[in-house]
Amino acid sequence: MQRNFSFIFLIVLIISACATTPVSNRSTLILIPKAQEISLGKQSYNQILKKEKESEDAQLNEVVRRVGQRIIAVSHMPKLDWEIKLIESAQKNAFALPGGKIAIYTGILTVAKNEAGLATVMSHEIAHVIARHGAQRMTQQMLLQGAMIGAGLSMKNRTQRNLVLTALGVGVLYGLTLPFSRSHESEADQIGLIYMAKAGYNPNEAIKFWQRFSKVKDQKGPPEWASTHPADKTRMRGLRGYLSRAKYDYQNVKIKYGVGETFRLPKNKKTPDKPKAIPGVSVETLTP
Repeated sequence: MQRNFSFIFLIVLIISACATTPVSNRSTLILIPKAQEISLGKQSYNQILKKEKESEDAQLNEVVRRVGQRIIAVSHMPKLDWEIKLIESAQKNAFALPGGKIAIYTGILTVAKNEAGLATVMSHEIAHVIARHGAQRMTQQMLLQGAMIGAGLSMKNRTQRNLVLTALGVGVLYGLTLPFSRSHESEADQIGLIYMAKAGYNPNEAIKFWQRFSKVKDQKGPPEWASTHPADKTRMRGLRGYLSRAKYDYQNVKIKYGVGETFRLPKNKKTPDKPKAIPGVSVETLTP
């Protein structure tokens, strides 16, 4: 009786924790309360900002604020406590944290070229927040750790247990964790493309941004199956598949900004900083 009750309770918990992601309409499991997710995002954001230097360029900050506000206004969470910071760094990078905490590195503006290019990056990051990818990853880790602990406790032989756990760890990494992360990136591309179009930016510029980026980044990275991000060709193929819907939305907006303002960036011959790993953060790792 107790086992049946526990099983029923688990089923009810899982059903109640299922959520549908806007735009993609994908069902997902989230076991992390939204309030806790937002709190963790704010704490991490404040810790990261203490180690970074915010840009003092008033003109660029205004552009980032303007583009961000336009995208947020058409998102599914316009009233979230959004915060977007422009970080002074040669890194071609950006990241998103739960609760609407976004950071854009000045280095990525050299690839963005214009407002529409920046909208490609920012709408992608905003999409991560809307889809609650941070909470999804935390849920996944909770379930994976539970499964691995269960597998370990079921083995009496210590050597066999270690071998199984090691093999399971590799299987989990390449069979589930990385594809799970790549699916998040693809979903953020899909949602972001719709958001930038509804915000009045030409969605064709998203393809052009990734074409520019593919020319400047290091091509010696890991193969796609061993990477947390889709390969550039895969990403652009996916974006082209979502483009017809985005173009429809773009044609129906009252105010169109097209590519927007083209950036006038100061020449910086400094060698770009190496990207910094930030555990638990959706870092785009765009630095060559």
